[in-house]
Amino acid sequence: MIVRLSAGPDRAVVDPDAGGRLASLVAGGRQRLVDRVQHDAPFPAISWGSFLMAPWVGRIRNGRVDWRGASAELPGNDGRHAIHGACFDQPWQVDGADDAWVDLSLAIDRRRWPFGGIVRQRLSLGAGSLVCEARITATEPMPAALGWHPWFRRDPGEDLEVSVLADRRLELDEDMIPSGISLPVEGSLDLRDGPALGTRHLDDVFIDARGPAIIRWPDLELRLEFTAPIVSVVVFSPPGSVCVEPATAWPDALRLSAAGVAGTGQAMLEAGEELAAMMTWRW
Repeated sequence: MIVRLSAGPDRAVVDPDAGGRLASLVAGGRQRLVDRVQHDAPFPAISWGSFLMAPWVGRIRNGRVDWRGASAELPGNDGRHAIHGACFDQPWQVDGADDAWVDLSLAIDRRRWPFGGIVRQRLSLGAGSLVCEARITATEPMPAALGWHPWFRRDPGEDLEVSVLADRRLELDEDMIPSGISLPVEGSLDLRDGPALGTRHLDDVFIDARGPAIIRWPDLELRLEFTAPIVSVVVFSPPGSVCVEPATAWPDALRLSAAGVAGTGQAMLEAGEELAAMMTWRW
């Protein structure tokens, strides 16, 4: 079941069966997302559209979760690591929809996340805006995080400018997992003034980020507005696209928090508690 949204000249498509993702966004008369699976990508299911990451974001080292004296091994979907949550490749239920909004929900598969939980999201399209809301409800005590992973389109010969208001970034190891050490942004990793991407290849975690993050095409500026509990933004810039990923926690935040690293954004929920986040795209 495909859900089509419209508001004035703007159009969006949501695909509940493809991980509840935003599959298309036509804004300013053009497609702004990578709108189909990239079958030659290392991870085709995470190579397109804009999907919700839950109940964790980024990579969990070795898929290992240690929580209140118990341990679990998550299925590896990035070599030996687990990446981007348990929801991006699962069919979501449509709880309600009209021409401008859709509500979706998903009961997390306990084989993918041993604590279970319910994830809900609403996507609302207005003229010149898209509001993305998400929340996790814990059915038992659990760690939790939320984030969005949009793939913004960069056509051949077209350069984009990207702005992320963050003064620090995370040191990453050879598996692109944070060590827990933060560093100042500098050189090609300083995005505060909205530089053109050019040929730079980014795959970096910016922390203590302040909204908005901005993506500029030659013909349109798109602002990703957010506030707490969103604390980090990952920027990934492969050929033909750029991902700008606001999240409530760092990658591998649970392990880092347990090691005494402060500021990871890792939420600890008791049964019945919720973690909620929202961002608004404006163009």
